[in-house]
Amino acid sequence: MVVRIGTSGWQYRDWRGPFYPERLAQARWLESYADRFATCESNNAFYRLPERATFEAWAARTPPDFDLAVKMSRYLTHILRLHDPAEPVERFLDHACGLGGKLGPVLVQLPPSLEAEPGRLDAVLRRLAPSVSVAVEFRHRSWFTDATRALLERHGAALCLTDRRGPTSPLWRTADWTYLRFHQGRARPRPCYGRTALRTWAERLAEGWGGALDAWVYFNNDHRACAPRDAAIFARACERAGLAVTRTPRPSTIQPIRARR
Repeated sequence: MVVRIGTSGWQYRDWRGPFYPERLAQARWLESYADRFATCESNNAFYRLPERATFEAWAARTPPDFDLAVKMSRYLTHILRLHDPAEPVERFLDHACGLGGKLGPVLVQLPPSLEAEPGRLDAVLRRLAPSVSVAVEFRHRSWFTDATRALLERHGAALCLTDRRGPTSPLWRTADWTYLRFHQGRARPRPCYGRTALRTWAERLAEGWGGALDAWVYFNNDHRACAPRDAAIFARACERAGLAVTRTPRPSTIQPIRARR
């Protein structure tokens, strides 16, 4: 098992100083990030889908072993609420595939107000899953049923495991890989994670998804540079649990976290 560890985005002003050098121009942050992490999750695609040329530029600016998970546009998930997926999916893939071989999984995050609609999700996965790896993040508990699990398994889609001050999703294994997002920990300063919580998750992956399965893991707790620090600590916890990890910085290289400016 290889655990690919990164953060949800790389452009956060809190990170200047704690993670990025003070004098480094923001235009060079992607290169700096990719020197220390081998994967990232593009959150901005959810809010505004970048042009294909932007994805192509990101691919050109990063090392050969780098990949980028991309969050599905909210136009499909939150505005259309999974209805009529043909055009939105086609447009999304046309743009995101500008990454070429550096395109990682596609994350489909559903709104918390969307109750279970398996037929709609099935139509989306039919258009996505054959060409890309797909993870689905459910935020309404009505989705957590045997029928949903079977639907994900049928398409080879991964349930997005989630943590917000503790696990918030079932620990289902629905594909031959998995996807995990950390949203908010219980440690201080908020929203950081404590070492015990991160060690527990590393052990969960080793016990439930070990062996030949791969995992993509992203920290979405960007405030106060918690995300890169926690990602680095989590990598060490995974190594102690016997898992191989992609490159991550040493926790000691990330300066003390400070309040947001």
